Amino acid sequence: MGLFDRFKSDQGQTMTPHLAFATCLIYVMAADGEMDNEEVGHLLSVLGGAKDKSGGIGVGANNRALLDQALRIARTKPIDHFLADATPMLSDAQRMCILLNLIDSAMSDGEAEPEEQALIGRIQHAFGITDQRFAPFFEVLMAKNDRTIFVDASHPHNAADFRVELGMPARN
Repeated sequence: MGLFDRFKSDQGQTMTPHLAFATCLIYVMAADGEMDNEEVGHLLSVLGGAKDKSGGIGVGANNRALLDQALRIARTKPIDHFLADATPMLSDAQRMCILLNLIDSAMSDGEAEPEEQALIGRIQHAFGITDQRFAPFFEVLMAKNDRTIFVDASHPHNAADFRVELGMPARN
């Protein structure tokens, strides 16, 4: 092994659905130029992070290799090339799972940055999932991640006649 072999791209790596999942998360986390602690925490939780010896969250040995591969791919392969390679091997359920986790990750720091939103839109399009089909799932994640309802008594969703329902917001 030469000194520069570790800088090679992902040649020879077998793409798996789990690797595609981890790689998509890395692409979206890096989209705005920074990886927030909340995003890293979400990544570790969905990949199965475990407590390390110091009591902090770490990455288990199996997921360390997965994370290393995902980082290597995200650093060396343009997203459109990655999506062209990965999308055909993913089932519909895997594509939806990835999208849901991407949005959850992007929202984990309070709001999805414009760069994250744009990249998630590109991934959604590559996956062939329409806005109309995805909208109810998106609304659930928005409700889950809108924690301002706890600190803003005048938030419209705190009105006595507001109900959380799938589809359009409803008033009693």
